[in-house]
Amino acid sequence: MSSPSPSGITSDFEAASKTVIASAASASGVQVTTFWELVDEVTLHFQIIRLAKQIYVWIGSDSAKLGNLYAAAPTRPNNTVSVSSILGGASDNTGSGIARRLVLKTGLNIVVACNIPKNNPMLEANAEKKLI
Repeated sequence: MSSPSPSGITSDFEAASKTVIASAASASGVQVTTFWELVDEVTLHFQIIRLAKQIYVWIGSDSAKLGNLYAAAPTRPNNTVSVSSILGGASDNTGSGIARRLVLKTGLNIVVACNIPKNNPMLEANAEKKLI
């Protein structure tokens, strides 16, 4: 296993074998967590911003673009979830399922920005596993 370079960048082998997590919490209760993972031979970057009653999640692969943006919230009276596309086309729903399932798991309002390759349900499922 090679050691990190002077710039702090690790080799591909090291990158594939560990997760780098940076987390910070402010006095206002906002918690920001960022990390990356090698998932199905694609490097995915994650950023999670935890607010009091809402979570914002960004998942990206090859660029720092925002991607499709979805808002999801629990609805009453029968505990279903409503998901709305805020930014992006209706034909590409990558990320809407993640938003829906996160609401079901947390009970919080969720905003998900997803910029991962289209038509790859296994990558989306594995990204969600890493996110949880």
